Amino acid sequence: MVQLYNLHPFGSQQVVPCKLEPERFCGGGRDALFVAAGCKVEAFAVADQELCQPRCAFSTLGRVLRLAYSEAGISNETSQLESDDFVICQKPVELLGEKSEQSGLSVTLESTGLADEKRKYSHFQHLLYRRFAPDISSYVLSDDIKLHSLQLLPIYQTGSLTSDGKNLSQEKELLSLFCFFSLPHVGYLYMVVKSVELMSVYQYPEKSQQAVLTPQFLHVITSNNLQCFTVRCSAAAAREEDPYMDTTLKACPPVSMDVCALRIQLFIGLKAICHFKNHIILLTKADPEAIPERRQSPKRLLSRKDTSVKIKIPPVAEAGWNLYIVNTISPVQLYKEMIDYSNTYKTVKTQSCIHLLSEAHLLVRAALMDASQLEPGEKAELLEAFKESCGHLGDCYSRLDSQHSHLTLPYYKMSGLSMAEVLARMDWTVEDGLQKYERGLIFYINHSLYENLDEELSEELAAKVVQMFYVAEPKQVPHILCSPSMKNINPLTAMNYLRKLDTSGFSSILVTLTKAAVALKMGDLDMHRNEMKSHSEMKLVCGFILEPRLLIQQRKGQIVPTELALHLKETQPGLLVASVLGLQKNNKIGIEEADSFFKMLCTKDEDTTPQLLVDFWEAQLVACLPDVVLQELFFKLTSQYIWRLSKRQPPDTTPLRTSEDLINACSHYGLIYPWVHILISSDSLADKNYTEDLSKLQSLICGPSFDIASIIPFLEPLSEDTIAGLSVHVLCRTRLKEYEQCIDILLERCPEAVIPYANHELKEENRTLWWKKLLPELCRRIKCGGEKYQLYLSSLKETLSIVAVELELKDFMNVLPEDGTAAFFLPYLLYCSRKKSLT
Repeated sequence: MVQLYNLHPFGSQQVVPCKLEPERFCGGGRDALFVAAGCKVEAFAVADQELCQPRCAFSTLGRVLRLAYSEAGISNETSQLESDDFVICQKPVELLGEKSEQSGLSVTLESTGLADEKRKYSHFQHLLYRRFAPDISSYVLSDDIKLHSLQLLPIYQTGSLTSDGKNLSQEKELLSLFCFFSLPHVGYLYMVVKSVELMSVYQYPEKSQQAVLTPQFLHVITSNNLQCFTVRCSAAAAREEDPYMDTTLKACPPVSMDVCALRIQLFIGLKAICHFKNHIILLTKADPEAIPERRQSPKRLLSRKDTSVKIKIPPVAEAGWNLYIVNTISPVQLYKEMIDYSNTYKTVKTQSCIHLLSEAHLLVRAALMDASQLEPGEKAELLEAFKESCGHLGDCYSRLDSQHSHLTLPYYKMSGLSMAEVLARMDWTVEDGLQKYERGLIFYINHSLYENLDEELSEELAAKVVQMFYVAEPKQVPHILCSPSMKNINPLTAMNYLRKLDTSGFSSILVTLTKAAVALKMGDLDMHRNEMKSHSEMKLVCGFILEPRLLIQQRKGQIVPTELALHLKETQPGLLVASVLGLQKNNKIGIEEADSFFKMLCTKDEDTTPQLLVDFWEAQLVACLPDVVLQELFFKLTSQYIWRLSKRQPPDTTPLRTSEDLINACSHYGLIYPWVHILISSDSLADKNYTEDLSKLQSLICGPSFDIASIIPFLEPLSEDTIAGLSVHVLCRTRLKEYEQCIDILLERCPEAVIPYANHELKEENRTLWWKKLLPELCRRIKCGGEKYQLYLSSLKETLSIVAVELELKDFMNVLPEDGTAAFFLPYLLYCSRKKSLT
């Protein structure tokens, strides 16, 4: 369907001072017009408002049959096809893309005068084959189905729609390519970029003679009319540029939108048309008319039958012709006229208003596609018009309750209007005593409040918003009250609406938590406690997952804990950690965001790690979250444990879980080896929290998932001079299978732990270390005497008992020291010799 708007796309006109009647003409460059007649070509300089000035003239060898202009390297050549080039067949056919090769027509590249070496770079591609045939049932004349125009139109872009007047790049980028051709009564516009697709069909009100396509309009001439139709090229090019058009961020009127005729301008005797830049070139020629003359013979000589009317034809029939330049008005001027025209539909919720505003939007968008042709001031004016048109379209969709009402959001975003400015544009009048809010407006405000915009509504507007949602979507009231943009709402007003939800039967955990948060703002701690006690901790966690902004908000791109989060930190830290963990499980918060949240919640010092964050890391390990990188989490925890142990720095708050809790609840925390307890028992640590950090670190090292090699470089602050540091170093070396070094360290620092260590670690392939390492080392140290003599002696006896069981008599005797006392070793030798008979 073609809609007709009586707009004024044409401005002033000029007469081209040609000396001969034009036969061919075309435009080119920024201001050049070429006119051919016979064997002569004239060139004219064309300015927007000044008279057309002759530039030069030259002669050709023969009559000019065709005239076209092309920049270097680019009625984008426009072709005028003669009707004799087409054969009318019985059956209409349309072949698109590569299938058009099946047409059977052969294509031969003509020589361009280039060397053969250069010609190999020339190639052609099949885009479209379409064959037309008359409808034999309607007696259509053959002239009505002859093609008369064919044109390829590229659309370039050299800048961004959102730039501030400076082009990002001066190089042209081809966004899309279009193919247009026309019959006398209908025109076809195809998009031929990645695939060939029919985009628009133009039905002319009368028989056309020629048509030219521009990025913004289609201009068609009939015998006496110049017609201007809208095109959808810019919409198609916008979608080629951004395939995610019509999302919550961007929108563009659809390519399938009905085309419309903007103007039908009277011109007598139109013969040909061409276009370049913002000029329409028209050739008009008035046909000579025959002059009737009544001649009568004298009455006395002629009878009645002799009376006759004869036609007198002048000997020379001189037809009047003119070549006109019609200047199209600037896009901004035509845009303003369209906006004024649309005001007639402003109070009526119809698609006609959206259609006309969409036409105005596409007009500006098309002008912005090729920013290289625009002056800085003109581009700034177009950008402002573009934003304004987006605001008008947002207004339209906000007033409609249709399937496209969601487009309110992207159009308002593209307009640059703030939420307060959008709300100020709304008509808040009450109809029939009931306030009604359409889906488009609700959709826009709801999404804007969810997107954490750095905009705080005034108390009055915030109250208006909550009242709007209570009427239109009451379930969203708790959510919108949690938006940072609603910070200035009066707590009493918010509580009033939340209580109304309770009385209306809409009672949920989310309403409870929102009431608890509002009660804090009111300073009513009793009400807050009562609300928090009305549900179990598990349900409260579920409520925070439904609305994370009860705990965490973003302002100016930064994580900010809410007042409720600060209160829970002091009163229910376990609930707070469990809730943030629930948010992470449900992808409502990222790992780094959660860490930042706890740091901001507990301290402003970036160098210290609060215990609540350590509690959260431990909870992550217990929960075994799939998106958590285990080794990274191990590194965070061990680094913190080591730092506290090295600085003897107790946690700032009481840990939520003990090492025993973690061992029982998490497979990543392993049972601490028995010999470690003996080693630690030799030291007395007064600080229980210090002992807890040590136990957690030891437990992680003893766990099955820990990468020991990764922690070695970070053990340096933890000195081996302390029993705590010694236990960690020996544990790590043991996990790295450095048993001999560990035995030396324990013999030196804590001999009482050597045998428990050997019993736990020297097994299977490491069993030989009992007699190859431990036995000779103990014998050597006993010889030296000293204060640890009795400990070494006790350990030696236990070692001999093990070795006597493990070795044969001959092997046992070989490992005993040569200078040992026979009486001391005799009981073990006797046991070793008898063990076979005993078995």
